Formats: sequence, C-alpha cells, structure tokens
Amino acid sequence: MTTLDAGVRKFASAPLSAKFGLVVILTYITMALLAPHITPFGEAEIVGSQFESWSSTYWLGTDNLGRDMFTRLVFGARNTIGIALLTTVLAFSIGMSGGLVAATFSGWLDQVLSRLVDVLMAIPQLIFALLLVAIFGTSIPTLIIVLALLDSTRVFRITRALAIDAAVSDYVEAARLRGEGSLWIMRSEILPNILPILVAEFGLRFCFVFLLISGLSFLGLGIQPPTADWGSMVRDSATLIAYGDITPLLPAGAIALLSVAVNLVVDWFLHSVSGLKED
Repeated sequence: MTTLDAGVRKFASAPLSAKFGLVVILTYITMALLAPHITPFGEAEIVGSQFESWSSTYWLGTDNLGRDMFTRLVFGARNTIGIALLTTVLAFSIGMSGGLVAATFSGWLDQVLSRLVDVLMAIPQLIFALLLVAIFGTSIPTLIIVLALLDSTRVFRITRALAIDAAVSDYVEAARLRGEGSLWIMRSEILPNILPILVAEFGLRFCFVFLLISGLSFLGLGIQPPTADWGSMVRDSATLIAYGDITPLLPAGAIALLSVAVNLVVDWFLHSVSGLKED
C-alpha cells in the first residue's frame, strides 16, 4: 500500500469533524500558496476609494486606504499562517531540545534550565511579548524570534514532563543496561515514544501563537503595514461595524475558523494514537 493510499484510507475513516478540519486547513494552505494567482490585485495596491462597498470589481469592498479586501484577506492567509508556523517550528526546536536534554541528563543541567524557564513563565506572555517587541522592534524576524523564545517555555515544560516519565520506563532501563549512551537513548528510545503527544501539542501551540500574533497585530505591534495580516485588517475596518457592515468579521472569522479546524484535527489525532475506538 502506498503512502497516498494509506492517507486516503485514513481520511475516509476519520470522523466528520476531523474531515471538516482537514478540508479547512487544506483550503487555507492552498490560499496561502496560490495567493498571487487567485487575487485580482497586488497585496498593498491602492485600487479605489476607502471603504467601497462590495461589488463585481471589489468582491469584499476596500479597506481604509482603498486596498482590495479580498486580496488582502487571501494574502493574510500566507502571512499570518506562515509566520505563525515558522514561530511554532522554532519554539518547538528550542523547547523540545531543552526538555529532552533536561530530562535525559537531569542533575544540575535540569535545575538550571528549569529555573530559567520558571522565571520566563512567571511573566504573563502577552505583557512580556509587548515589552520585548517594543524594545527590539516589530520586524518580522524579531517578531518570530521573540514569540518563539516565549512559547518555547511551554514546549520545554511538556517535553520535560513526558521525557521524565519515559526515562524511567523498562525499555529505557534495558537500553542503559546494554550500554547505550544518553544521546542514543534520548534520540532512539525517549523521543519516538513521546512524539505523538508532541505532534498534537504542536497543533495546539500553533493555534496559541497564531492568535497571539493576530492580537499583537490588532494592537499595532505585530505584523506591520503594508503586509496583509488578519489582525490588523480587523483593526483597520472595525469602524464599519457601526454602520452594519460585516466586512470586519471576515478576517476575524478566518482566524476563528482556522483555530477550530486545527483543534478538531488535533482531537482526532490524539484519539487515533490513543488506540480508542470511535463510538
């Protein structure tokens, strides 16, 4: 059986909620990848007057500067999701590596890393993010690094907890008795056994990072103009709500829909790896 056939069978056996989540995620990914080809205008191109109504020319109207809302909504998928994904990958690279090292080697190294993480987690994440972004600037690389470092503390905690539990298992003790080194045990015994939970955690952490970036952009400290971003789009068009225009709800709805879709897929994945049967 090929990988494609296995994937099709897995999708066919998934519950309706997971299928819905997967379809939504694939739709967003397609929008992000094909953004320049499916939009009628450029991302930052001013094409009309401010706040024009929906029409055959401007499918979702224009924003406060006269830019096409549909175009910016599609490009927002590429920017918001792409930056959130890069941030989550970096956070997991840092946090997962630190958690595995701390649990495997323990001793003073575990104490030093754990206390450092405790200090960082003692400060509310949003306040700390606002502070660091205000100090170091709001460029996209700075935003990714700052948020990744802050979110890696959560990844460190869950990785360390899972790895400590795995490190005292019989299969790890057997590997130590065989004379295997700590690095080999960490890579070949501990990591494979905690990976399914970490994969699910990756999806959840992506949602948290995605929402945090959108929140910072809404406050003006996230992704900066003229780059399209759903959080800033809500802020820029929020005044239309007072006139009964639902346009500001579109980027807000895009944020909520993706978050729900990812959580549905994560729930299904956790249920699958747990070995439980569907009711």
